[in-house]
Amino acid sequence: MALATVIERRTGNSGWIDVVWTFGVGATGVVAALLPFGAGPMSRRLLVAALALAWALRLGLHIARRTSGIAEDPRYAKLKRGWGSDAPRQMVRLLQIQALVSIPLVLGIVLAAHNTAPSLAWRDLAGIVIFVVGLAGGAVADGQLHAFARSGTGGVCDRGLWRWSRHPNYFFECLLWCCYAVIAPAAGYPWGWLALLAPACITLLLTRISGIPPLEEHMLAKHGAAYRDYQRRTSALIPLPPKGATP
Repeated sequence: MALATVIERRTGNSGWIDVVWTFGVGATGVVAALLPFGAGPMSRRLLVAALALAWALRLGLHIARRTSGIAEDPRYAKLKRGWGSDAPRQMVRLLQIQALVSIPLVLGIVLAAHNTAPSLAWRDLAGIVIFVVGLAGGAVADGQLHAFARSGTGGVCDRGLWRWSRHPNYFFECLLWCCYAVIAPAAGYPWGWLALLAPACITLLLTRISGIPPLEEHMLAKHGAAYRDYQRRTSALIPLPPKGATP
């Protein structure tokens, strides 16, 4: 995240912060998953490392493509305007906090990779299924939003998954991180249950801190009544039938 600070200052585009964060968490998770400690099999370490790598590549490349087409991330831009002349110092502080709060995420990867169960079992398979659903769902949601933006229609995107949730990409991101909490627990491995911190942490971040709150505020300022109507009929996170929709 110190590197992200340098890149943000050099480019003036705070969108690159999330790119560096994603690849940083992914790289740390991959390396930690492959470290030779504990009694778990190498097959599980390789599996979990592959999951972490796939997540980082999918999300990191998506954010990089999005960032290359904008001048500034509106969430960070608003923070910098509010900080005024103190923005450089406050940005350093914020990014180091982001580094700290990502520790539970990598911890979840580590605990899943080093599960002491001697061979792959149903928990590993269930974790893979959860991961694939989360990864694919997030990719579909991001693709639908990108297609809507390129269509030039304007207004609020309420097509596809976005008709069922105001933030389907965040929902599938939270779901994806549950895979490590499913893979990690095992008999004789009490530390495995700490992997629950990973989905709990990402859900807290996205729903209460850096995800939904600032984005909803930005969308309300941009679209006004149209977005308030979208809020009224559409679930914030979990995909549900829109209110008032015909059967």
